[in-house]
Amino acid sequence: MTKAGLQFGHKKSRVHPKMKPFIFGVRNTIFIIDLEKVKDRFQAALDYIQKTVAEGKSIVIVGTKTQFKKNIKTMAAEVGMPYVSERWLGGTFTNFKIIKKRIDYFKELERKTEAGEFEKYTKKEQANIQKEIKVLEKKLGGIKMMDKMPEAIFVVDMQKDKLAVKEARENGVKVVGIADVNIDPDLADYSIIANDDSVPAVVYILGKVKEAILAGKEAMPETKPAEVK
Repeated sequence: MTKAGLQFGHKKSRVHPKMKPFIFGVRNTIFIIDLEKVKDRFQAALDYIQKTVAEGKSIVIVGTKTQFKKNIKTMAAEVGMPYVSERWLGGTFTNFKIIKKRIDYFKELERKTEAGEFEKYTKKEQANIQKEIKVLEKKLGGIKMMDKMPEAIFVVDMQKDKLAVKEARENGVKVVGIADVNIDPDLADYSIIANDDSVPAVVYILGKVKEAILAGKEAMPETKPAEVK
């Protein structure tokens, strides 16, 4: 955890009052997170993720920061979970029935394209359909496997993706999220207190979450998430 830089928080001017018990000190105006105090929280989040997946439930992986988009897409593909790496679409949970209809429409367009059903259309009509598919892919591609409301979401930055957190909380979807020192850790049911800006830190956390998901998929009672070190 230390090697990956999870302990480096934001500057002194950006701290949430609830984060003070988890701060070790200040170095060069940067708050230092006490990793010994947050280690158990990290493990609890991994335990919850593994248990949830082992029960056959899904977790949506959310991370729309530019520097993490590729990591989110890659990880989601590796573990077979829905994801959001572009803008969170308002109403994804609040108006899920409507979103589900759009997903079904998107999948039907893809099916018809693969089946060659649009070949009888004019070139202009086919071009318009492909343009629509690209737009839908960007908006819904990551969640098109989501046939029902997920059990939880994992959020890389709960400030940037606060709408996702808000909709999850309003609709009974559990929140697992990284909370830097400027974030209220209680926004998440399971908060991982750590640096949410550093690429090495976030990649480390994503790696542990990935291990927990894969361990859950194996559904073996003796399998445990990788320990936080």
